Amino acid sequence: MKVLFQSRVTLFSSPGGDTTQILKTAEYLRNLGVVVDVTTDLEPDVSAYDVVHVFNLRNPQEIYLQIKNAKSYGKPVALSTIWGEYVEYDRYARGGIYGVLSNILGNYSIEYCKVAARAVLNGEFHKGTIKLLMTGYHRLQLQACSMVDVYLPNSESEMRRVEQDMNLNGVEYVSVPNAVDVNVFNYDSVSIPEKYMAFEGCLLSAARIEGRKCQLQLIRAMEGLPYKLVIVGKSGPNAQGYYQQCLAEAPENVHFIDYLPHEELPALYKVAKAHALVSWMETPGLSSLEAAAMRCNLLITEKGDTRDYFGSYARYCDPSSLQSIRQGVVDVMTQDFDQRMHDRVVSNYTWDKTAEATLQGYSKAVSRVKAFA
Repeated sequence: MKVLFQSRVTLFSSPGGDTTQILKTAEYLRNLGVVVDVTTDLEPDVSAYDVVHVFNLRNPQEIYLQIKNAKSYGKPVALSTIWGEYVEYDRYARGGIYGVLSNILGNYSIEYCKVAARAVLNGEFHKGTIKLLMTGYHRLQLQACSMVDVYLPNSESEMRRVEQDMNLNGVEYVSVPNAVDVNVFNYDSVSIPEKYMAFEGCLLSAARIEGRKCQLQLIRAMEGLPYKLVIVGKSGPNAQGYYQQCLAEAPENVHFIDYLPHEELPALYKVAKAHALVSWMETPGLSSLEAAAMRCNLLITEKGDTRDYFGSYARYCDPSSLQSIRQGVVDVMTQDFDQRMHDRVVSNYTWDKTAEATLQGYSKAVSRVKAFA
């Protein structure tokens, strides 16, 4: 089988969790004998492929054209939804002009404005942007979904949200778990460089630094606590102001590492006592899975699909509540690690299982296209 992966045009220039998901899924599908190519092109020649697999429903300006192009070639289309709204963050925490508009306009109107702003400020302007500006954000999502053959959400709860938000009923889908590379994030095989020993027993938070990841609230929650917080990540492309505010408000027990090669992350997880990802939304957050595999306690947002993955083994918090985050920090820094969470993650959320479930989805997509041929 030959498959083409397609995603947002900024997939590599502004990498995120979806970048890791795409590259790792491709790697492990190749291990199963599948030929996988990856492109951010909007309308490539897909005649040589058996399936076109697109990613990220948050970017209809790109996936609409990619799906429509695939359908013009008669190809089955699989969609990894990666779907989560940030309406609460926009309304209650974002601030600035977007915060004002979010309390006046609907969520999809705000997303429309964001696409327009990124086109102007970041140069993210292409044929799909024009289509979205003419059609509307949510309407373009619905048009894209009308052409999808199989959905590949990261969890059952994500699929329920997609069904509700996109007015879907009775569609084909396969839940494809987000995952951790257990060969890389293997506690027993990871050695710790001397330079990281200063962070032993810390609270770690590895994520892109931006408002929706809620690092500023986490920093504020650390005030007066006897623990070190180590924040690893670069600021988002439009989050320089937020990053500077994080730096300005950080007390002495908060440390920043703005860049870390991915291969060094396991060592930092290993010295940490716990990991925090207190975002406004996660599905469920790759760094949380990596941290659990490295035997870190987890403090994680209650919003999104996190409970599907971590059950009762993680400590959940409300990102809107400083007290909830602060108490969560104390809890994960004083509790022993529950080995059952590690076992749950390394048994169920690995990239080989992701690849196997993805292949099941492709079979459904191919069968559906043949049935309607």
